[in-house]
Amino acid sequence: MKTAIDLFSGCGGLTQGLKTAGFRVLLGCEIRPEAREAYAMNHSEVKLYPDIRELSGKTIMEEFYLNPGDVDLLAACPPCQGFSSIRTRNRDVAPDPRNELIFDVARLVKEILPKTILIENVPRLLKDERINKFKEMLSDRYEFSEGVLDAQNFSVPQRRKRMILIGARVGTVSLPEFSPRKLTVYDVIGGLPDPESKHKRPLHRIRQRFTDKVLERIKVVKCSRADLPDHLMLACHKRYPRGFLDVYGRMQWNDVSPTITRSSHNPSKGRFIHPSDDRGLTIYEIMLLQGFPRRYKLPVNIGIGKLASLLGEAFPPPMACSQALQIYSHLESLEMK
Repeated sequence: MKTAIDLFSGCGGLTQGLKTAGFRVLLGCEIRPEAREAYAMNHSEVKLYPDIRELSGKTIMEEFYLNPGDVDLLAACPPCQGFSSIRTRNRDVAPDPRNELIFDVARLVKEILPKTILIENVPRLLKDERINKFKEMLSDRYEFSEGVLDAQNFSVPQRRKRMILIGARVGTVSLPEFSPRKLTVYDVIGGLPDPESKHKRPLHRIRQRFTDKVLERIKVVKCSRADLPDHLMLACHKRYPRGFLDVYGRMQWNDVSPTITRSSHNPSKGRFIHPSDDRGLTIYEIMLLQGFPRRYKLPVNIGIGKLASLLGEAFPPPMACSQALQIYSHLESLEMK
């Protein structure tokens, strides 16, 4: 079985994809306590470290009796808030210390020398000098393939563009082919019970509660906030009628969802009204739209904001699996030569 390391593990989306593709994940690394709790609920066999800045290749190799070059894949989803399109609109990349953590990934790559590397992030990073510096630091040993892929092309019912960078010590790994069928919102959350009914899914009971005024807006919206009459329209929307038209938008059953964000539980933050019910999405629905398995676990006692944040920042497992399968195939082809 091929081995992998998952840095910036979050609640485990990337690890789930790696495991589905056949990798044995040796260790993860995640600084947020609530994310580590969620990760451990689903991947208890994986050793989890708290801070990449305090993690060394020597520690990893001693812990798992490894030599440089033994690990098959080092995968990482560095924090992307500093590169997000909202934060960088009309200006250069925001000064955010998290932007520099990608160089800790490069440091560990140099110390461990994995056979392959997988980096996932927002598309904006592909145009940033840091990704070029990252590749230059490793160019003496790795050949890279890169591109921007959309999650809806990889069995995820969601529009979600992500930068994918794949490095290999021997040969090159091309980006994966698209999945033959696109999933819709209905495919994954259609037929779920009413959140208020007596079902057995705690995560499906967790959703944002709204004031009567907000509920009145939600009931009026059939497609977008353009459906709102003047007396229900927010003052900021009247001032900027063309800005962020997706807020207070309703999802459609026969289409993919918009990008699931850290605020996807709140319709005032995007097109996050349920397709047919007059409410926002439950945490369980958000989890399924991100491509997590139906039996995936999350801590229900950390609050809806943290739960939505964990899911919104995750690498959708089916998309991660597609990249991992491509890498796994490359590694197997090398062994056959």
